[in-house]
Parts: sequence; structure tokens; C-alpha cells
Amino acid sequence: MTSRSLSWKVSGLVLGAVFVLAGCGPADDGDRKPTGSTNSPATSKTGLAADVPSGFNACNDIPQAVLDSEKLLDKTPNDSNANGGIKWRGCLWAKTDGYAASIQTTNITVDMVQDKKFPDSREFTIGNRRALSTRQIADRPAEACTVNVEMKGGSLELNLTNPASSKATGHLNTCDLARGLAEKIAPAMPATA
Repeated sequence: MTSRSLSWKVSGLVLGAVFVLAGCGPADDGDRKPTGSTNSPATSKTGLAADVPSGFNACNDIPQAVLDSEKLLDKTPNDSNANGGIKWRGCLWAKTDGYAASIQTTNITVDMVQDKKFPDSREFTIGNRRALSTRQIADRPAEACTVNVEMKGGSLELNLTNPASSKATGHLNTCDLARGLAEKIAPAMPATA
């Protein structure tokens, strides 16, 4: 598979995850109280931060040693917006014959994801940050996993797609891969982010 066709495939899978996650935003009933960090400089009346967290750029601040150790290549910008003011800012990477990863900052908080009660939700801690892994793609639960790592005003979100046909990683648990990647990236995030 060429890197261009892999990028389109990854983009399609990530867009599918984006549409699934669009439901993570707050309800428009006006009664919702903030569920995320209250340290965000600007939040909407629904409690959603007006923008993605600052202090960590998911395209430029991931240490090269992490990208090299995971053999992640073909960085492609991947910014998107959804209804209700939900935003993602980051990049896509692909591992030759392995998983593809979308790594983005988002104004979706760990609490918002937890409130959605996605299947196979597992809360854990990376350093002093809460994190949550979930299976959000119902028709391919074994192939896709999302990890959200707490940030002020949102989270760092890692969406991994790991088809069984991937020679290097297809036999591995996608959530284990996502958690491992998150554990390598999170230490590079400033305490203020």
C-alpha cells in the first residue's frame, strides 16, 4: 500500500472517529455544568473550552525519539471542528505495515469522554494526569482505540487504527498500543498544559 493511499485510509478512519466523537460535546439543553478543568482561560456557557489546550503542539512537540521508537512517519496535519464548538488540532502518523495514529489536542475533556460510557473504558494515570482509553468505533472495536490524556481545558487525544492485516502490529491489542504511545508522549507535555 502506498503512503498516499494509507494516508487516505487513515484520514477516512479518523474522520469516522471524529463523527463518532462529535457526540462527546455538551448537550444544548443549557443545564450542563462544566465537567472539565476549570483552569481553562475561556469557556463557553456549556463548559466547553473555547479552544484546544495550549502549551503543547501535537504536531511539533512530540519528541523525535518517540516518533523514531514507534517508527511513525508521514506526518500529515489533521485539524477539524465539530458542532457545538468541539475542536481538534494535530497530525496523523503512520507506521509502515503497522498502526496509524491521529494525535491531537482537543477541547473535549476526559470527563466528557467518560460521560459517554464508551465500551471497554479504562481509566489510568500517566504521571499526574488522568487518562482514559475507550473503544469508540462500534463496527471495528478491536482495530480502533482512543486514549484521552488530561490537559487544562481539554485533553491530548490519540486515535489508533490497527487493522489485523497490519504485519507489524495487527496481532497486538490496539488499546495497549495507544496507551503505550500516550505514556511515551505525555512526559513531554509541560505541567502547565
